[in-house]
Order: sequence, then C-alpha cells, then structure tokens
Amino acid sequence: MAKMIAGQALVKVLEDWDVDHIYGIPGGSINHTVEGLYLEKDKIQYIQVRHEEVGAMAAAADAKFTGKIGVAFGSAGPGATHLFNGLYDAKMDHVPVLALVGQVGQSIMNTNYFQEMDEDPMFADVSVYNRTVTTAEQLPYVVNQAIREAYRQKGVAVVTIPENLSATEIDYEPTKTPTVVSNNFTQVVDPKAVSDTLAMIKAAKHPLMYIGTGLKGARQQVDGVSEQFNIPVISTVPGTGIMENDHRNYLGTNGRLGTKPGFEAMQHADLVLFIGSEYPFARFWPTDVKIIQVNDNSFDIGKVVPIDYAVISDGKTYLQALLDSGESMPESDWMRANRTNRQNWLTWLDQLAGDDSKGLEPEAVMKKTRELAGSNDTYGVDTGNVSEFAVRGVKMTENQRFAISGLFATMGYGVPSGMAGALSVPEGQAWSFSGDGGFSMVVQDLITEARYQLPVINIVFSNERYGFIWYEQQETKQHFYGVDLTGADWAKVAEGLGAVGLTATNLKELDAAFDQIKSLQASGNKKPIVLNAVIDPEDPVATAFMPLDPQQFGEDTVKAYAEHYGIDTKQQPSLGEILRG
Repeated sequence: MAKMIAGQALVKVLEDWDVDHIYGIPGGSINHTVEGLYLEKDKIQYIQVRHEEVGAMAAAADAKFTGKIGVAFGSAGPGATHLFNGLYDAKMDHVPVLALVGQVGQSIMNTNYFQEMDEDPMFADVSVYNRTVTTAEQLPYVVNQAIREAYRQKGVAVVTIPENLSATEIDYEPTKTPTVVSNNFTQVVDPKAVSDTLAMIKAAKHPLMYIGTGLKGARQQVDGVSEQFNIPVISTVPGTGIMENDHRNYLGTNGRLGTKPGFEAMQHADLVLFIGSEYPFARFWPTDVKIIQVNDNSFDIGKVVPIDYAVISDGKTYLQALLDSGESMPESDWMRANRTNRQNWLTWLDQLAGDDSKGLEPEAVMKKTRELAGSNDTYGVDTGNVSEFAVRGVKMTENQRFAISGLFATMGYGVPSGMAGALSVPEGQAWSFSGDGGFSMVVQDLITEARYQLPVINIVFSNERYGFIWYEQQETKQHFYGVDLTGADWAKVAEGLGAVGLTATNLKELDAAFDQIKSLQASGNKKPIVLNAVIDPEDPVATAFMPLDPQQFGEDTVKAYAEHYGIDTKQQPSLGEILRG
C-alpha cells in the first residue's frame, strides 16, 4: 500500500491494463489526472492533441488496430463534448475505449459554476459503462471496472472525475483482480449446425462467404474454408484484410465502397454464409438468396436481414469445425468465373492507374502505396470517396492493419487513425488516407505528429469537392449545392505545421514524390509527410449498382453505364456472361 494522489492511482490502473499512451488536452477540471500522468510519465506517454475529437478518434483507432483499449480524456464542458465524435465511432464499431472526463469540484457542483454540466446523461447513450466518481478512494476501482466493462461489452466506458477527488491523497493498493479481457475456454460448435451447413453448401450452386470484423484473427480458417469448399469471399469494409486481398478467391467488398466482382457475385449467389458481421446494408441484398448467419451475439442474428439458418457461435470456431469435418467441394464453374471476374477488375484498375490523360487517377496513388508498403504497416482511412480508393487499393497481404470509421462514418478520421497506427504499431509504417474535405477538419494535428516525431505518411486526395455527397446529389437529380470546396496548397500547409510537404498532379510528379518519400524513410526521417495528390475530380466507378449484364438489365442500360464510367464491356464482361460462357 502506498500513498499518492488519486489521479496517480488512476494512471497506475491504466498501467496494469497495459495502456502505454493516452490522448487529451489539460484543463482546470482534469489537471490532477494530468498530474498523475506526469508522475507516471516513464510508464505511459501522454499525447497532447490539438483537439479532443482527434484524441478520441485516435483512441478508437488504437483499439481497431490492436484490440487493446484506447484511452482519451477531456476537461469539463467543451473538453468533454469534443470527445463525442470519436466515442460514437467506437460505440458503433464495437471497440473498447475509455473516456476520462473532468468535472468541477464537488463543493461547487450544482451551483451553475463555470463550465459545469450534468455530464452523466450526456454520455448515457454512447457508453456501456458511465459513472461519476464520488470518493477519492473509489477512483482506481471505478476505472478498473470501466475498463473491464469496455472489454466485456466491446464499447465505450466513461468515468467522470470531480477535480477535488483526483487531487486527494489516498492509500493505493493494486487490484488483485486479473486483467482478463477474453474467454479462456474452448467453444464447441453444435455438430448439427456443422452438418446442416454442409448440406446447404452441397445443395447450393453459387455459395458465397460474407465476412465481417468478428473474424479478425481468423485468416487461416477463412482461407481454409474458402479453398476446401471452393467458395468465393466478400468482406465488409471494416473487415478489409481479414483475408489477404491478393488471394484469388477474395472478391473485395460489396456496395458503394465495393468492387465489380463483389457486386456481381452477390447478385448471382444462392447461398450466403454471413459470418461475424451486422452489415447494415444487407437489407439491400437480393431477396431470393438463402442466408446462414453466424454470430456470437444472438441479438445481431436476423437484425438487418431475414435469415434461413442461425448459428450462435464464434465465427473462427465455426469455420474450424467446417474444416475439421473433412468434407470438401470440387472447383466449380462458379468459382472459376468469379476468379476470372476478379482478375478482369484488377486489370482494369491497373489500366486506370497508368492513365493520367484526364488528371492523376487515385488508383495510381494507391498503386504506389502498395509498392512501398511493408509487412506491418497500418492504414488509417477517412470517410468519403477516399474510402473507396483505399478499400480497393491498399496492400493487405501479411500483417498490415486497417482502421476506418465503419458504421459512424465520420469525416476527419484519417489523420487521427494514422497517428494511432504510428503509436500502437511502431514496428510498421503508418499511413493515413484523407480527402481534402476530411483532412481540413483535423489538419491542425499534424503538429501533434511532428511534436512526437511520428513519421506518418499522410496522403490527401484533393479534388475540391465533397465527392461522396456530390455523387448522392447527382443520383437524386438535385442541384450541386454546398459540395464544392475552396482548394488549398496542403503541401505548404504541412510545411507550416512541421511536416514534409509534397505535391503530385500527374504520374511523373507522383513517381518523384514517392521516390522522395522512400528516400526520407530510409534515412530515418522523423517528420510526418503530407502528399497532396491532386486527382481527377470525376466520381470513382459506382459499384453499389453495376448494370453490366445485358440479359439482366438490357443493352441500353449497360451501354449508358459503361460509357459513363469508361468501361470496355469486352474487357469487363459481366459475371453472368462469364458463367454463360
């Protein structure tokens, strides 16, 4: 037992849970928690962000990259409210985050004091655990319980701390409760669920696996089932990287952020193994497809789409049970057609990358990142058209990791998640991908990257428009209003904030910029890098609906769509045409 202020005891609890960095901005109501960080600065790195929103989003990205809890703090009032964007991202993508929130001292609570707010109801919706500490002695206990609940319920835990309590000296004794974050028992899948699944696979002509983040860490099982049963695979966007994206059976994603092979396979599937996901857009799948849904949370089964067979199980264990059955399926025309469709799509993307006649294509930028990417790299991806560019183009073949604001889809996520990658996975190169709209929301925190010598490679796709919203206005035949952006020289901005600034407007400049990036990183560069990639502003190919099969959609519809997006239908025949031979 040792005497210390409760703010320091709080930090020691974080140490017990293997937290090694925390984001935030000091303020009067949180200062003694900050004092605790100072007293433990050899154990936990304090990252001074320039906006609490960035700290909260980075904490959520930490959890996505590593599975470990991310931690951020804010002072009473505006410091607390600034946290919400990142906390809602963590809530909706089901990752553990701890928010430490300042409050005025107890003696002045309920007196309409400066920056005093009733913070408990503010955080009630976003959190799985939400407590205001009432005694100094209970502060470390409450923080410990908060972390346990964040892990158990895969969500946000909030601890509000009146400032006088964190300043009070207490007798601190470390908890004896083990820091356990996952089950340590072996799950057994019902043999009937396995035999029923096998029977449904054998009866299907066009089976498909649709996988989500519940299968993180199950690449071996996903690959195994796909190969043993000859089933093509689609992933959700947040599930990018669960299966290597150069695996010949991987078709990419489906929907607005999808691919041609992903869209068309979904249109022709007659059975979907829907595993480890609560994908909200499943409601737009064809209605005549049979669905086996596998999830360890019974509430998520059938939540967004009617299903034909339910398996309440961990997805990895379920797939291993299928492998252990010893059953298999031969390679089919369905499997071969999907592989051909995939290869045609990749060839087309590569052709786009080599053509700058209309301006620099985003596919060219992504191709250069793949050439430079290492085996442990992290990718932090913003919301918007940039999400499409990144999902279709990042290299996910070894131990690379991917973080995006999935269900909340907040803009401004690129820079914070790039920063998180550099801090949480220092053995890899950290990348961030942003549009110029999202980048401008958080650009100030390049200063943070520079301050802590985080050599993140920040790619900005500049097209001077909110491209994702521009497309929505086009599709609904609205006027283009409020979606144009005033441009900026982001390379010069970067230099002013302590980063290295580069610009590319064509393939020659892009090659030169990446040569410089490669040289900088090889020489031990410690500065963040910003590449302002000025791209062709035209919308990327729309994949939520791809009418390329004349038998399904008619010759006129196919011609109009193909001409709009510059698709040669002879080089890119539809999956239906490939199947028909």
